[in-house]
Amino acid sequence: MRKISLWSSVAIHSDISILPSIKIIPTRGGGCVSGCDRLESLSDGSCSGIGCCETSIPKGTNSILFWFDKNFHNSEVFSFGPCIYAMLTEEDGFAFNTSYITTKQLLDRNTSIVIDWFIGNTTCYSAQTNKSSYACKSDYSICLNSNSGPGYLCNCSDGYEGNPYLQGGCQDIDECTSQNSCSKDGKCHNLPGIYKCSCPFGKRIKHNNERDCELNVSLFIGSCASIVAISFLGFGTHMVHERRKLSKLEEKYFQEYGGWTLLKKIQSDQGFGFTIFTKRQVEQGTNNFDSANIIGRGGQGTVYRGNFKGQMVAIKKCKIVSESKKKEFGKEMIILSQINHKNIVKLLGCCLEVEVPVLVYEFIPNGTLFNYIHRKNEGSHISLSLRLMIAYESADALAYVHFSASPPIFHGDVKSANILLDENYMAKVSDFGASILVPTDEAQLVTFVQGTWGYLDPEYLQTSQLTDKSDVYSFGVVLLELLTRKPVIDFDAPEEDRSLSSRFLVAMKEKKMPDLLDDEIKGDDLEVIMEVANLAKECLNMKGEERPTMKEIAQELDRIRKLKQHLWGQEYNSDEIEPLFGETSHDTGYFGRDKEAEESITFGR
Repeated sequence: MRKISLWSSVAIHSDISILPSIKIIPTRGGGCVSGCDRLESLSDGSCSGIGCCETSIPKGTNSILFWFDKNFHNSEVFSFGPCIYAMLTEEDGFAFNTSYITTKQLLDRNTSIVIDWFIGNTTCYSAQTNKSSYACKSDYSICLNSNSGPGYLCNCSDGYEGNPYLQGGCQDIDECTSQNSCSKDGKCHNLPGIYKCSCPFGKRIKHNNERDCELNVSLFIGSCASIVAISFLGFGTHMVHERRKLSKLEEKYFQEYGGWTLLKKIQSDQGFGFTIFTKRQVEQGTNNFDSANIIGRGGQGTVYRGNFKGQMVAIKKCKIVSESKKKEFGKEMIILSQINHKNIVKLLGCCLEVEVPVLVYEFIPNGTLFNYIHRKNEGSHISLSLRLMIAYESADALAYVHFSASPPIFHGDVKSANILLDENYMAKVSDFGASILVPTDEAQLVTFVQGTWGYLDPEYLQTSQLTDKSDVYSFGVVLLELLTRKPVIDFDAPEEDRSLSSRFLVAMKEKKMPDLLDDEIKGDDLEVIMEVANLAKECLNMKGEERPTMKEIAQELDRIRKLKQHLWGQEYNSDEIEPLFGETSHDTGYFGRDKEAEESITFGR
């Protein structure tokens, strides 16, 4: 765009009603007005009527007349702007500067003018009819009508460059010399006036961009289909082979652990409430044994929270099963599954398709007795009545498996961590993973020593013979935990005081048992507490044959529990409690109140 720019310094006074102006009048209309009253009104780059104005040259203009109205250029303006300028210049080739008003700096500045031209005064259509006068001589030239007048111009055709007004003046452009002609994986081919791109195997030119390559979907699909078919065939063959191999391995495990025996029992006894779960079911139920679902760890294995179709279960992944127990495992599952006691965690089923069996139990929500006893930092209070109830229920459960199960069962790992508490804090004995059935001959009594340090029967450690009295000893340690809320093994204590059972026996001998008691029950019925302490002492006898049976322990705890209820809030004498102790209360024996026991009770009062 070509424009006329004018710079002036015309004063504007507030009492003049007509704006003083300087006019520029081209021969065919147009013009602009500029004015200013002081230098401070001017702004660099601004040519909008304050000190400077500009106007466009109308299309088809052949001459321009500049006319300045001197009447509006008064003497006041001459003090800072004595000159008036007019200039023909390219629109984007000039920027106004306020110094042009007060100095002659504009005279030293170079400006540019774009000159428009065209051939003749006819259109391309008319000019092409007269070959002799037609100016576009090159074979690869084109004619363009002028935008400024009635004439025309010449240009080289697309793909050519040079002088269109000369014969042979327009030459082919080699587009392949440009780095952007084709995409990086395409190949450029130069042709007269044009170029083409080709693509490597497997690709083709895009339909909407002839420079870029894209994947040849049809060829790719065909090739991929062939590859997939071959791969699938090979993979399928491999999978079939691996599946057969896995199936044989799972079948081997299933057979080793007596799965067929167990399956026959389930099929023949419709009332047999036991399920053989598949490997896939237990993996889905535990989210592939995700560590986030772990709710317990022990010497026999890891316990996970599981979910079978909305039913919460506890799934125990065992660590190892000895070779001697593999053959009898299925039979033992049948026996353990038939244990039906309210204080024993119910075994619901198992999975035998794995290297080490997985057991599925009912889910008990309140965790273990161990956590309940030892989480003092959470401010939990355990009443003496609740402690007695948990002890009695646990003893009753162990008495059941010792005397009522067929055949009898020895637990083998009695401890507070294997006694669970339901939502009502009812005790549930769990984890019969270390259990053995009562053997039919003496040779079968020998087994590997297993259990938890601090609860282990010293006699069992010496003989490696697990008996019902081994469970009795371990239960005695649990009674100490309930009375003291102290750890079974305290590694921070001196060596002679690390074992809770050893400290307890010394305290009983020195009549200092109250010093070991949990502070929460020290002010409770000390007579009742000492009854439990004497019972624990009997359980911890070094000789197994001198320990009471679990049935006798359960009966004694039931008696003590009822004694506690009877003495609730009452002061009592020997005549009142005599019927509660029974006729044997003054005899010696497991629970006879001999002189030492009497002294222990008297000491606490």
